[in-house]
Parts: sequence; structure tokens; C-alpha cells
Amino acid sequence: MKKFSKLEAVFWSIALPGFSQLLMGQLWKGTLFVALEFIINVYSHFNSAIMLSFMGEIDKAVHVLNYQWLMFYPCLYMFAMWDAYRTAMPENEELSFLPFVFSAYFVTVGLMYSTKLKLLGVFFGPVFLPMLFVIPGVFTGLLIRWIILKCRKRPVES
Repeated sequence: MKKFSKLEAVFWSIALPGFSQLLMGQLWKGTLFVALEFIINVYSHFNSAIMLSFMGEIDKAVHVLNYQWLMFYPCLYMFAMWDAYRTAMPENEELSFLPFVFSAYFVTVGLMYSTKLKLLGVFFGPVFLPMLFVIPGVFTGLLIRWIILKCRKRPVES
């Protein structure tokens, strides 16, 4: 099994969930992630929404999507990224899953509100708004990780 850096593992997973696993020789897991990504992508019409969003046709992107299928995507995407990161990280690294988990939560919430929510008067829609929600998700996860690790290091007073 080829050893990857954490950054390389995450970037391959951003490109397509399952790519990192395939490159690291985890063929069953990688194939499962790629297959699930394709199934969710096809049934949710996500590629059409991405294309329409990048062409500035946000309203059309909202209407082309099947949200019942797309709601699975953030958790699959973040879990595949976390799994790739976990495989590449040192064994003693603790609680590194928290930024990935909170990003999945926040992106899912962003997706739920993406049909109506405007930020600073701008309608970002179902592609760009969930992407923006990654930012508070990562920071929330990092903050909670920092707090937990800080509390663990404190000596217990008697």
C-alpha cells in the first residue's frame, strides 16, 4: 500500500470520493465510494445543477435537483475524505474527525436552506451555499477539537 500525505489523500477525495482509497490499494472501499458517488450524483442530477450554477442559472439548478437523493451526498463526501485522511495520518493524532463531521453537518444544513437563503442579498443556491457552509463546519470542528484536547491536558484538582 502506497503511503500518501494527509493533504494528497484529501485532495484526491475532493476530486472524487473513493479515488484516495483506490490509489492506496483499498479496492473494495474505493470502489464502493466511487459507486455510491455516481449513484447519488445521477439520481440527484447534481452534475446538471453544478453546470447550471457555474453558468449563473441558479434558479434552474434549484429546480433540476432531487433533494431526497442529494441529502446523502455531504455525509458520503466528507466520510470518504475523512477515511482517506485517517489512512494517511499518524496513529497518535487525536480527534481529527471533528472538522470532517461538522463540515458534513453544516453542508447538509446549507443544502436544506439553499433554496431560500440569501447571504448579503445574494442567492447562492444548492451548489455554492453548501460549499460556503464548509467554512463554519471546519472551524466549529477545529474549535471543539481544540477545546477537548485542551481540557484533557489539564490536571485534575482534588
